[in-house]
Amino acid sequence: MKTILFVCTGNLCRSPMAAGLMRQRLAETGLDGQVQVRSAGIYPLLGQPASEKAVRVMAERGIDISQHQAQGLNLKDIQQADIILVMEEAHRRSIFYLAPEQLHKVFLLSEVAGQHHDVKDPYGQEIEAYRRCADELASLLDAGFDYILEQIGVTR
Repeated sequence: MKTILFVCTGNLCRSPMAAGLMRQRLAETGLDGQVQVRSAGIYPLLGQPASEKAVRVMAERGIDISQHQAQGLNLKDIQQADIILVMEEAHRRSIFYLAPEQLHKVFLLSEVAGQHHDVKDPYGQEIEAYRRCADELASLLDAGFDYILEQIGVTR
């Protein structure tokens, strides 16, 4: 089974939302049995649930992330992932310091959609910021879905 790993700062908002969106997309295309989706944070509040607003925004999209618990990024996660999708350049740098030999499989999420920008962190903001973030994540994942599959060697 292939593994997609999403990484953000605290593993409370962006990466759990992106993971939920990717799981939904994989299920819709019948590929959920071939790909495992995980998320982790560079500086997580270990064991904390996803942000209440992130849970609410995902529920509006029919995605349940209410059981999510923040996980920290570690060397084993990096080594086992087939592709690592980060939200910010700072996250890529953190992975470089942990495992420079694994950098070939680390992409800024926007890069897989042919762009190059950070996904802004909605943490602590109003719910509309979470909705905008979810919209952006969904758009980037839709645009980059085939590229992600290609990178991990999965065909539709």
